[in-house]
Amino acid sequence: MKRYGLGVLAFLGFACLTAAVGTKLFLVPQLRVVPLDLDITSVATTVAPDGKTGERFPATLFDRCSINERRAKTFDAHLTQQRRSRVVDPSDRRQATVQSAQTVRIDRIRERDGKETAPTMAKAGEERTCTDALLTASIDRVSVDRKTSVPNGAVNAIQTEAAPEGTDPKTVSVEAKRQGFQYKFGFNVKKRDYLYYDLNTRQDTRVRFVEEKEIHGVKAYHFVTEVPETDLADLETPQGEAALGTMVSKPARWWGVAGRGVKPTETLTMHRYATSTRHVWVEPSTGTIMDGREDQHQYFRFPDQSEETPAAVRDFRMDSLKATFQWSPETVKAQAERAETYASKLRFGQDTLPLIFAGAGGVFLLLWLVGLFVTRRSSDDDSPAVTKTAKLDREAVDDQWRDDEPTAAVQPSPWRDESPWQRSDAGGPSAAPTTQFSTGYPAEPQGPVPDEHWHYNQQGQYVADQDQPDQGYFNRDDR
Repeated sequence: MKRYGLGVLAFLGFACLTAAVGTKLFLVPQLRVVPLDLDITSVATTVAPDGKTGERFPATLFDRCSINERRAKTFDAHLTQQRRSRVVDPSDRRQATVQSAQTVRIDRIRERDGKETAPTMAKAGEERTCTDALLTASIDRVSVDRKTSVPNGAVNAIQTEAAPEGTDPKTVSVEAKRQGFQYKFGFNVKKRDYLYYDLNTRQDTRVRFVEEKEIHGVKAYHFVTEVPETDLADLETPQGEAALGTMVSKPARWWGVAGRGVKPTETLTMHRYATSTRHVWVEPSTGTIMDGREDQHQYFRFPDQSEETPAAVRDFRMDSLKATFQWSPETVKAQAERAETYASKLRFGQDTLPLIFAGAGGVFLLLWLVGLFVTRRSSDDDSPAVTKTAKLDREAVDDQWRDDEPTAAVQPSPWRDESPWQRSDAGGPSAAPTTQFSTGYPAEPQGPVPDEHWHYNQQGQYVADQDQPDQGYFNRDDR
């Protein structure tokens, strides 16, 4: 029973240690993957360039309705950017396809004369006008490796237009290959540069580490990327033409361009360019983006910047969109809580659980060693008696062998070291000694006989008197 108990302790100890190692090797990799139930909604609003909130009209927009007016116009506005990112098919244990629908809505505008307006948004399927509150909308789809969060190339598409009912979204989408992170960084983020994909200009940019800080008590790495100036008219569309609003041809006076070498009626085709500075705050162990800010600047300018172009045309700039989008406090808090939840699961699987298994295994093995020591100590306590008995048995056997073996070097005494049979002090007949058959001993009488009929002869033999009848005794020579 003791052996069984010690065996159970040893088994539990080694099993726990094996589980401690197996947890890190097998369980943690299962946790360190892009979750298939990913569903994140983020909201960002325009703020002042210094990041302060509360400004009612911090953004500048091109007035789309001025296309049909005498002069191009801009107005101040407040915008809201909303994005919902979730996992869709095709997704499996190796890859996750993220679909992100993004819209930018005009909440309110203030015209140059100070008039304020709150635009309304047409319902789906209804015709939209230049006063509609919807500024832009797109649906991005990208498949990523679940372990690294890096795009694997299986799905890379941007839907720039609404798909009519019954139409395959691919017909209104364009392929947009990429390599950088976008909606989530990889696991175990380091303080170094990474590639980051900019959806507006459809290019990978290098994002660099800036600092480490805490957001709602969660450690975050701050990264910044500078998106270079990009001609949006060059971006591919499903129709193979420049996207609406990226190329505008109007007379110079409509643009407000005047100067040497420029005629008021001369048609100038301006392109819309975009550049931005993006900030992201990432929880390093899970790669979850907890906060974001984007300084966007889109503007119209003449594409030919050579010396042949009049200076007034070369230097012309008119804002199409100038805004700083900052994630809302509610979004930041929700993302920080989500990041902490993911990080806690990883810490439990990577550190806490192996420590528990290792501690339990150590305790079981310690108990096993103690039990083994106690068992051996008990065996040692019982061993002296056994050893003493065995020693006595060996001595008895050795004595018997010594008695049986004849010794040639030493001449035995007539009595062969044996005393004569003792007489009874009672004076009566005594019991005769029992006959012995050991080699070298005197022959012994059988049965009770009077001692006076026996004597020792000169050879040391115990024999009967000659005048007595034979009683069936025998001496050493009879054997």
